[in-house]
Amino acid sequence: MLQGKKIIVGISASIAAYKAILLVRLLKKNGAEVRVVMTQSAKDFVSPLVLSTFSNHPVWIDFHENNVWNNHVELGLWADAFIIAPATCNTLSKMANGLCDNIVIATYLSARCPIFIAPAMDEDMYKHPSTQQNLAKLQSFGNHILSVNTGFLASGLHGEGRMSEPEEILLELVENVGRGRSWQGEKVLISAGPTQEAIDPVRYISNHSSGKMGISLAEAFYLQGAHVTVIAGPMSFKPKFSGINWIPVVSAKDMEQACLREFPSSDWTIMAAAVADYRPVTVASEKIKKKENTLEISLEKTTDILATLGTQKRSHQKLIGFALETENEEAHALDKLQRKKLDAIVLNSLKELGAGFGMDTNQVHVFTSSGERHSLSLKSKEAIAQELVNLFQSWK
Repeated sequence: MLQGKKIIVGISASIAAYKAILLVRLLKKNGAEVRVVMTQSAKDFVSPLVLSTFSNHPVWIDFHENNVWNNHVELGLWADAFIIAPATCNTLSKMANGLCDNIVIATYLSARCPIFIAPAMDEDMYKHPSTQQNLAKLQSFGNHILSVNTGFLASGLHGEGRMSEPEEILLELVENVGRGRSWQGEKVLISAGPTQEAIDPVRYISNHSSGKMGISLAEAFYLQGAHVTVIAGPMSFKPKFSGINWIPVVSAKDMEQACLREFPSSDWTIMAAAVADYRPVTVASEKIKKKENTLEISLEKTTDILATLGTQKRSHQKLIGFALETENEEAHALDKLQRKKLDAIVLNSLKELGAGFGMDTNQVHVFTSSGERHSLSLKSKEAIAQELVNLFQSWK
């Protein structure tokens, strides 16, 4: 996600400095080239040897070591991003006021890249007006201030002030400096997850869709620079990236209204949601009590959202559907492709091992309106999503 990006990690003297070890490792694992600078006092909290081992480069602590000048200006100009984590109250004050007495601050003042700051301190220190004033001042300079977490602090108290976790910092960096540009300027609309059709206030009709495939597609498009909106039925998780527009819905009617509202402004629409085909004709206002041995519920068809969008599609828009079948898979998929006026349809089969609802893996077949056929072998849904985005890219 950060392949080839050049990132400086600056470490100041906080008990949270141990998290910098995992942060450096995560950055390297995601393809970044990493350099570490730290204050003299930070050595009391984390080993430079460990950081040097994980970054594969010497750690800079002083302006010169062994008669060699550590050129902080050159380092600051080298980087694509600079993350100060942890940033203590003392370091924030120096950064905000240009007090340059260590190599971390000197590199910060020399950097022309985006700066990310992860504060770490006790709650009272964090909430003190002087600290908040420094944070506001740093933000006004264009720096990215990461939110602190709430939890147990080094003082033994419980409250705000914990440094963001390395995984959270990684996502912040990816979102701001790690996205590609191949889909920049494109608006992508994705539906995901199941719908729930109420029977009474406590029961509903639904299906086993987890929404994983739709979320994986949303993240893959977003990482390539697209503006992504997800219309999501009830599910237990959301995309990792805050920049993805998230529209929660419950019923097929809710999803229909949201899709009709968002579709006209989209360039690409991928309908990966498992929308209910039927809903109860009437919804009981009170919980239905168990009385008889049987219970009959009358159902009516829901609107075919995909077919409706197909009739509204304009020449510049691409509309792609998903089909999950259990028999005559290809024939049913090709029928939907033509009947619903789609540009392509992605076929899943419950008969294929490792594919279907709730799985972390998938294998799909893609059929296009122009007669192309593509088969993607079994792999993670994230990998399938990336392959689909690459395939769609070739159609632009």
